[in-house]
Amino acid sequence: MTPLWLRRLWQTATGRFGLIVVAVIAVTAIVSSFWTPFDPQSSDIGDRWLPPSWPHLLGTDDTGRDILSLIMAGSRTAVFVSVGAGIVATVIGIALAALGALTTRWVRETVAVFVDILIAFPVLLIAMMISSVWGGSLWVVIWAVGIGFGVNIARVTRPELRRVQQSDFVLAAKASGLTPAQSLVRHLLPNVAPVFIVQLSWSMAVAVLAEAGLSYLGFGASVVEPSWGILLADLQRYIGVHPLSVIWPGLTITFTVLALNLLGDGLREATDPTLRHRAAETHIPAVVA
Repeated sequence: MTPLWLRRLWQTATGRFGLIVVAVIAVTAIVSSFWTPFDPQSSDIGDRWLPPSWPHLLGTDDTGRDILSLIMAGSRTAVFVSVGAGIVATVIGIALAALGALTTRWVRETVAVFVDILIAFPVLLIAMMISSVWGGSLWVVIWAVGIGFGVNIARVTRPELRRVQQSDFVLAAKASGLTPAQSLVRHLLPNVAPVFIVQLSWSMAVAVLAEAGLSYLGFGASVVEPSWGILLADLQRYIGVHPLSVIWPGLTITFTVLALNLLGDGLREATDPTLRHRAAETHIPAVVA
């Protein structure tokens, strides 16, 4: 039986679009791990700059590599980075939010100051600082985006946790003997999930964008790893001669980032009961005396 939240997600146009595109990217990443139309790293000078046609559906690049195969292989990197950054951001965000909302006053104030300091550093700057020490890699992108958006998640989620903590049902659960950890898992986190989901989807979208941008600048994936950013950097040098080849990786990045953001918005609407209640009220006709 289909879960209720999934049916609600499918009923919204933005959620449906985001779910379809994200599912296609995920399936492509899985399929590309064992099959692509051509070897992504195989060059054939005789087939360089072929236009979109059979069997090269998106054409070839300056060394004769199949662009569709390169994009399919690059989806593995995008999924790996977005999921990895999402996990890191989740752990850091929930830990900081819990410390900033459920502990003693001096700990809460210390965490608040710490979050305010970290939030002043842009994600890309953090990634460049880390890569200057440990070198550019996908793990640099994952940790930079995870830390940057973990702090954002903590900043947004902490006041929501404080608000829910003062609710009657949470106070009743505490009076019944629930520990702070049990209250956090059973009551607090489910009630702040809609806010958390939006921030998490945004962090995953930025992870894809950051990986492409940092790889484009040479701070992300190595040249031997498939990456949409590296492909874009290779092809943009020929944009004046073969502009169509640059469109494909650019569109892929754009649609992936857009889909993750729309999926997050759709999940928020599908899981937030207050939004559904307000939406239902707007459809109730007013009674005219």
